[in-house]
Amino acid sequence: MKGFKDHKNLFNSYIDNFINDLNDNSVYEPIKYFLKLPSKRVRPILTMISSRLYNDDTDYALSAALANELFHNFTLIHDDIMDSSKIRRGNETVHLKWNVNQAILSGDAMQILAYKCLENYEAKIQKKLIEIFNDTALKICEGQQLDLEFEKENELKFSDYIQMIKYKTAVLLGSSLKMGGIINDVNETDLESLYDIGINLGLAFQIQDDYLDLFGDQNLIGKKIGGDIIKRKKTVMYHVFKEISDEDDSLTLDQLYNDSNSDDGSKIQKVFDLFKHANVDVKTKDLVKNYSTKAINSLENLNIVNDKKSELIQICNKLISRDF
Repeated sequence: MKGFKDHKNLFNSYIDNFINDLNDNSVYEPIKYFLKLPSKRVRPILTMISSRLYNDDTDYALSAALANELFHNFTLIHDDIMDSSKIRRGNETVHLKWNVNQAILSGDAMQILAYKCLENYEAKIQKKLIEIFNDTALKICEGQQLDLEFEKENELKFSDYIQMIKYKTAVLLGSSLKMGGIINDVNETDLESLYDIGINLGLAFQIQDDYLDLFGDQNLIGKKIGGDIIKRKKTVMYHVFKEISDEDDSLTLDQLYNDSNSDDGSKIQKVFDLFKHANVDVKTKDLVKNYSTKAINSLENLNIVNDKKSELIQICNKLISRDF
């Protein structure tokens, strides 16, 4: 099996050709800009990797991989509008570089282009791809709605948070892996295992993102540290802290989150100190490990040779550790 970087290089070459083939209509300019921003290409590479478990022709998976990347980037453009974000991947967001109307329209066009990629497969396979694509798209919308609602709620359960990030983030990793199986007409047992691997990878990946938002390096993650706190997002660390803190500390955290008058830097530092003192950073890393282990365990159910399982395990570990 090819390594992560081999797949990334192949996909980047493919997406460069895709960008060059877009016509000169200005609706595509934000799309070209956004697709050229630094990106790990996690979702398309997962599709390519899962396809290669059953088919040595890596090129065969490129259209499905591109569909996942286009759809993911479409959601990011719209997320940035809803979150009033200024920076994406270390660069100016589309709605600021152009305007909100342009960002919405170009995002919509990117979504349509994602569906057009699925036209490259035969009718029977295309039907299955569209079914999972539609199901995934609706779940992402549900997850985004929950995320918006949770910003205003203080009394949330940890399970509510997990459901939200499962729909908002993990389902697209699950469908990315499953689509690599679908295009190769894989049996239902393997398809469900691929999906489970992706879901648990997605949960681990999002929890790691929550961690990096406060405890990461701004130069490495490409966005301002503590942005989730300023936006009053109830990330995994908020819920972990709530579960282990007493009533006074819990109230202090809510007061910090709801205080719209304090300096952003001061608020971030105070929350950082609360979390650090309660070992929330350590407990969050434990959750990442827990979901990563679940993903690896699901690999054992795949009907593939052990060599391919071991190499896929290595790639999963690289994704979680961000070693790619």
